[in-house]
Amino acid sequence: MKKIVYFIYGLATYTIALIGQIAFILYLTQCEEMPRIIFMSQTLTTSMAVLVNVALVVLWGLQHTVMARGWFKAKITAFIPPVLERSTYVLFSGLVLLLFVLYWQPIDGMLWDVKNETLRLLLWSGFVVGWLFSVVATFVINHFELFGLQQVYLHLLDKPTPTQDFTQKLFYKFIRHPIQLGVLLGLWITPVMNYGHLMLSVLMSIYIFIGLYFEEKDLVEEIGEAYVAYKQRVGMMFPRGSEYENFIDK
Repeated sequence: MKKIVYFIYGLATYTIALIGQIAFILYLTQCEEMPRIIFMSQTLTTSMAVLVNVALVVLWGLQHTVMARGWFKAKITAFIPPVLERSTYVLFSGLVLLLFVLYWQPIDGMLWDVKNETLRLLLWSGFVVGWLFSVVATFVINHFELFGLQQVYLHLLDKPTPTQDFTQKLFYKFIRHPIQLGVLLGLWITPVMNYGHLMLSVLMSIYIFIGLYFEEKDLVEEIGEAYVAYKQRVGMMFPRGSEYENFIDK
């Protein structure tokens, strides 16, 4: 019975995370047709709006950075089964994304609003490509393990969770962090950039690079010289490496 409950928990947390991610991406489109009952941003003074927005990004940063650290995983698995650790991380990630959608505060002002239909189409295409690139990159390294489903599924079947190998496939041959690159593209490529969206893009971009700093420190500790060599050979966000050069030459 416990295994079934754990599996249902994993499915539920995955669903919440998926809803949070889809809602966040739709929120970034700023479509007027979006139901306002879902996107309930409150009207505040500019200074209060900035404080609320900063608090949301700090919450996101703390959740992602703290819950991903080894010492936190060791502490939380003293209270929950280790098989549920990743699903719990995914659960809180999805909930924080939903908080973004519900409470991110609009800020008056427009940085750009592209009217040319051809250019708008190109920018929306770049927006879609960015998010698709990020999603595909999760499947390259094992999407279901990343979101906690593999762990609860194998536990349900009484099978051991396999050790994750250091992946250097497809995008990872010439970009170390394609998931985050796709998110950055999705944040910045848009035909409409108001000040609220600008603040979100700037703060989330800053967090991404801070988060990657800590992530790469952990990866060097876990993988060792192989990851150090990988860092020297392959670019963090911009393509670099012999595989990429061979691809370009072709």
